[in-house]
Amino acid sequence: MGYSQARQMDADQIPVVDITPLRDGSDPLSVAQALHAASTGLGFIYIKGHGIPEDVIANCRTSAYEFFHADAALKETVRVSSKHRGWLGQGGAKMQDEAKADLKESFIWGYQDDQGQTPEDHALRGPNQWPGFLPDMQANAMTYFEHAHGVAHYLMQGFAIGLGLEPDFFLRTATRPLSRASFVFYPPQPAEMGQNQFGVGPHTDFGVLTVLCQDSVGGLQVQDTNGEWVEAPPLEGTLIVNVADLLARWTNGAYKSTPHRVVNASGRERLSLVLAFDPDPDTVIDATQIYGEDGSQVEPPITCGDYLVWRFAKAFAYRKAE
Repeated sequence: MGYSQARQMDADQIPVVDITPLRDGSDPLSVAQALHAASTGLGFIYIKGHGIPEDVIANCRTSAYEFFHADAALKETVRVSSKHRGWLGQGGAKMQDEAKADLKESFIWGYQDDQGQTPEDHALRGPNQWPGFLPDMQANAMTYFEHAHGVAHYLMQGFAIGLGLEPDFFLRTATRPLSRASFVFYPPQPAEMGQNQFGVGPHTDFGVLTVLCQDSVGGLQVQDTNGEWVEAPPLEGTLIVNVADLLARWTNGAYKSTPHRVVNASGRERLSLVLAFDPDPDTVIDATQIYGEDGSQVEPPITCGDYLVWRFAKAFAYRKAE
């Protein structure tokens, strides 16, 4: 029995990039070059200078813990909808067909306009479900969403510059994004559950870019280029971001979407704030937009929306049952 093991990360395996010169416009090129180098390597990056206020993060964590500590009957009032909004209980996600179900539970929300409305123009977009028993949660969650989404926008501009593209290349069709955010709660994982049990099992992320705000507990593990698992511990004052599958596809594999997992061996609860950035659902993911028609494209074009529907159907039990 026991936990799946990972070794300590080498100091330079996941670089730390300060994006302040990108955000303030003082030196976007140097930041873009650093982001590009990291994305063509392991595909994980610690981000300093992200600009999300500490009180915004703290308020979000407070709301998240209040929600996850509530009675199951209360959480059931916002059980995940067919549009992937609301509470996804423990056992609701499985990253690989043969794997055990994840121990995590999540609360998921996404883009909404200034009136609190969300367009229902895609299978993975519909009204957010806010728990009536936590009146502050919507404001706290949406404030965090806007800040984290802003960080994602700066990063996408940096990636574009690093690839020699116009800064807005990845954002031209991102006015009504499919982006989702989630509170992800990991209970302490008993060692007797064994090495094949995970908070979230080994997987790559589905969309374009993931922005993760870890707490101090740790447990994130990343598979390096040799196939070895390494710890990706929280670093105070940073976010950790990673290239996801659609950005790897968009860049014809130049940017790496790397497997990762969570093992919460701390004996304490763990909470993550996650933003999954994706553009509008009809955005075409096509590497020839970047590299031209040279005949070496690995994957055919696909829309962001179609790809995500396919991936979600494989990973989430409630979608299989529909």
